[in-house]
This record gives sequence, structure tokens and C-alpha cells, in this order.
Amino acid sequence: MKVQPAAFLRTTLPLDLGQLAQLDSGRYHSIWLPDHMVSFWPDSIWTPEFTDLAVASPSPHRHLDGMAVAAAAAVLTENVPLATSVVDTVRRHPASLAQSALTIDHLSKGRFILGLGSGERENILPYGFDFRSPVGRFEEALHVIRLLWDTEGPVDFDGRFYRLRHARLDTEPYEGRRPPIWVGASGPRSLDIAGRYADGWWPAGAWTPDDYAEKLTRVRSSAERADRDPQQITPCFIQVCLMGRDDAALAEILQAPLVKSFLLQVSAEVLQRFGFEHPMGPDWNGFHDIDPAVLTRERIVEFLDRVQPEMVLAMVPHGTPKQVARVIKDYVDAGLRVPKILDYAAMAGGGYAAQSAGNVREAEDELLRLCG
Repeated sequence: MKVQPAAFLRTTLPLDLGQLAQLDSGRYHSIWLPDHMVSFWPDSIWTPEFTDLAVASPSPHRHLDGMAVAAAAAVLTENVPLATSVVDTVRRHPASLAQSALTIDHLSKGRFILGLGSGERENILPYGFDFRSPVGRFEEALHVIRLLWDTEGPVDFDGRFYRLRHARLDTEPYEGRRPPIWVGASGPRSLDIAGRYADGWWPAGAWTPDDYAEKLTRVRSSAERADRDPQQITPCFIQVCLMGRDDAALAEILQAPLVKSFLLQVSAEVLQRFGFEHPMGPDWNGFHDIDPAVLTRERIVEFLDRVQPEMVLAMVPHGTPKQVARVIKDYVDAGLRVPKILDYAAMAGGGYAAQSAGNVREAEDELLRLCG
């Protein structure tokens, strides 16, 4: 399996579909479309006091429906696969997901990838959805989707979370091939589910190449136990990094509040492994604990004061585009085949956001060169 980078299509306002022609040129393995109600960025620091990005956009939460944007992209492209990264199985019923995925696959003529995950607090709890047993719900949803795709005629199913009575989905897959399912998973149970169901896999966090390799081994072992070919599961990764043209630029990037806020997505347990106490306290559970509307200004300011640059640098590849590419090559050696290089330096402000796209492209070029 060759190495080929993926691209992101932002699903926030203002929506830029004009870039699709460039992304459809053959450079990218696939286009990944996020699906959120809100972002990770706390409301309390999305103000001009903390970032000039708040001048350009009144809110970090101007999200559009990822499935709907995928449908629009499907008719505006001809070649590149389109993947949701990821839709949760809490806000959408699996029968609806199964039908929507088939719809977009027909619109794209067989290029849609249904990327699924178990969900994140900030997209679920504020809206009153039931977030109990998210992993169990996720597994059952995958089973229901496959059941509806693979069964001719009405379906009956009695599960813990879902019940079907004479349910049918007679819409046939495009050219007889159901859409691939890619799964976002990092915990032991979720990795096992990925091995049994997934055609592609992203870790929600893999902090070193060895960590990535260990998680991929768990996925493949689970696939083997399920009598599936583990080599048919595409190993992917959203590789967060920080890129600057020199050390001075990187030092300035690390002082930006939104860049420091990346650590909110890291659990205290993980940060402890790298030798640091988490600025949010020993019980912080990373992105699972983020609710941007209720993280007060006082708490975030205290958090920002405690963030040390070394904490952020320990968690992500950093440096020039070529230096970052060399680190990502270590992940390729660990099994990664479809990386999306995500430069958080863009969150340091408008000037760095303008440079970020060029840095990402340079890192992609260098990675491909290193991979031969």
C-alpha cells in the first residue's frame, strides 16, 4: 500500500468549495470532512483579547453538517474519495446514517467513505442526547448499518440501544459495492471494534510512532480473530503538528493562547507519561472533558498561565516543514499510509494561518520524497 496524504475540507463558515478542483487533482488520497456542532476552542478566549482570529470570525462554532457538505462535494468532484472524519453515532440513528451514506455514494459514483466515531461530549451533552455507554452504542450502530446494507428484505433486530421491526433499506449500493466504513478509535475496546468492522482506521490520539504501531497491531489482531484480512484496513492519522520557518517563529507560535489550548485535548494521564502535570489538573480527561461553553475565562486564563512550551512540544511534531516530515516518516515506518498533516500553527493568528497551507504542502512533498 503506497503512502499518500489526505486533505481537509473545512465544514465551517465561510465555506470554500472553490478549492475542490485543486483537491480533486490526484494529489490526495481522499478529502476528509469534519462533522461537529461546536469546536474545541473555549468561547471565553475566542475574543480579540486573545486572538485576531476572533476579528475575522465571530465564533469558532460556525459548523455546517458534514454529511450535507460531503453531498455537495460529491457532485463537484470526479476523482477523489470523500470521507467524514468523523460522524458520531449518538446524534444520528444508524438507519439514517446507512441511507445517507448510500445517497452520497450514489452522488459521488462510489467515492464516499463513512467515517464514524463514538462521539465527543461537546457535540452531544448540550443538546440533550443520551451519552451513556457511547462505545456500546457505537458498536451496535455499526452492526445495524451493516445489517441494513447486507440484508435483502425487511430486517428485525433487538439490541440494547436500537430495535428494528420490518425495517428495510432496499436502496442498492452503487455498482454493488457498499461504502467503506472508517472508524476513529484509540481505547482497547474501540480498537477491537475497529478490527471487526472497519475498512480504515484513525486513532483519536497516537502520541509516538510506537504508540501508533501498538494500536495498529491491536486493530489488525482483532481483524484476524474475526477472519478478516487485516491488510485491507487502511491505516490513517490526523497528525497534529506545529510548523514555523525558524526557531523564532516557532517560539512565537507557542505563546499563542489557542495553540496552548491544544493541551485541552490531551488527558492528564497521557501528559503524565511525558513527564508533565496537566495544567487542568490530574483528573482531566482530554477532549472527552471539553465543553467550550462552560470553561470559564478564569479557568482558561489559569490554564494558559500554567502551560509550558515544552508540554506542547512533547505532544506534537514541530519545526520546519522538512523536520516535521521526517517525524511523520517514523509513523509511516510504524504502518501509517494515509496521513493528514494538520498544522496548529494556523491557530496562532491570521498571519500564521496564511503561511500554514504552504507549510503543509511543503511537508507533504518532503514526506513523499522520503517515502520514495
